[in-house]
Amino acid sequence: MSDGSIDLNSDARAKAYATPLELLDPAQPELFRQDAHWALFERLRKEDPVHYTAEHEFGPYWSITKYNDIMTVDTNHEAFSSEGGITIANQTAGEGPLPMFIAMDPPKHDVQRKTVSPVVSPHNLAILEPLIRERAAKILDSLPIGEEFDWVDKVSMELTAMTLATLFDMPQEDRRKLTYWSDVVTAAPGQGLIDTIEQKMEIFVEYHAYFTNLWNQRVNAPPAGDLISMLAHGEATRDMSPREYFGNIVLLTVGGNDTTRNTISGSVLALNQNPDQYQKLRENPSLIPSMVSETIRWQTPLAHMRRIATRDFDLGGKTIKAGDKVVMWYVSGNRDDEVIENPNAYIIDRERPRQHISFGFGIHRCVGNRLAELQLKIIWEEILARFPHIQVVGEPKRVYSSFVKGYESMKVVIPTRY
Repeated sequence: MSDGSIDLNSDARAKAYATPLELLDPAQPELFRQDAHWALFERLRKEDPVHYTAEHEFGPYWSITKYNDIMTVDTNHEAFSSEGGITIANQTAGEGPLPMFIAMDPPKHDVQRKTVSPVVSPHNLAILEPLIRERAAKILDSLPIGEEFDWVDKVSMELTAMTLATLFDMPQEDRRKLTYWSDVVTAAPGQGLIDTIEQKMEIFVEYHAYFTNLWNQRVNAPPAGDLISMLAHGEATRDMSPREYFGNIVLLTVGGNDTTRNTISGSVLALNQNPDQYQKLRENPSLIPSMVSETIRWQTPLAHMRRIATRDFDLGGKTIKAGDKVVMWYVSGNRDDEVIENPNAYIIDRERPRQHISFGFGIHRCVGNRLAELQLKIIWEEILARFPHIQVVGEPKRVYSSFVKGYESMKVVIPTRY
């Protein structure tokens, strides 16, 4: 298994360094599925950190691959707009990009974000914590011991879907709809989940109808503390169009699912690949918060975010033109050795474990980052109270995406003795 410091796929490494620089194209989902993207980003950071790819199925784009350059773009929303989408490929629902507050600029972004942010306030997280812990314990206590099972399905998806269903105040029996819809949003046709764009649109109709029903329930009821009620009664959101409401639901579904679930899976994988760190964690569970931050950096559950330049902008000796597509590769910035010491290593007691850009920076910094960290902290507190070891069996099956850096499945065994 790869630890990210080298590519076991020597062909991928050879190709990354043999390809003419101007032809390098990091936005290849297959590279991420094979965990074979590391050498390409390593080369770009060294040789061309502000890199232009002239030909791509979604049009030409700039790759920003170094930590400080990414920060420059991410914190300058005036020069780099989020309008129209956050991925190299726009998420659409039949009529162009879906409007959602992460794909908006101030002032509209600010007021919509402010409407939903109370659901992840410190006060609300304190209320959620015992519920998340109770669910985590129940999930772990139901796992088979000494038998192979899929950690992604049994644990990572379950805990995150339960939490997100609570935030939406929807029936828990429907929670796996959220997992499915989240996967459909980012799925490419022909890669297993959906066959065609038309099929994707049909699923979106069902997804939209479900949340329209929730809106209609909440708008006709007194204001409450769930996300749907906040949107239905919020001064800045209660008059939004159905399409804009759906766009924000898509954002909250994907954001609430992918980051946490893929980092839960990634934490088990990282600790297996680094048994010295696993031992360190067992001997000192107080390292859990630090381990969580290190895993979020190491995993980088969303590989990139996109912006559009609003004006000509000089960066790294290159001139990005107004209207150009700019892709910030968080997955690369988190491995920049000019900022992060020994970045390819997984070190759970780093001096500055929160020094990563997995949540973004500036006005679009992930609104649910503390909830993600809380779920990870709780699941590992409960794991260590039960299981001395979780053993990954073979290589996990990774997602076909250059946006979501995640896992479709990961087989594990909890040994009867360790």
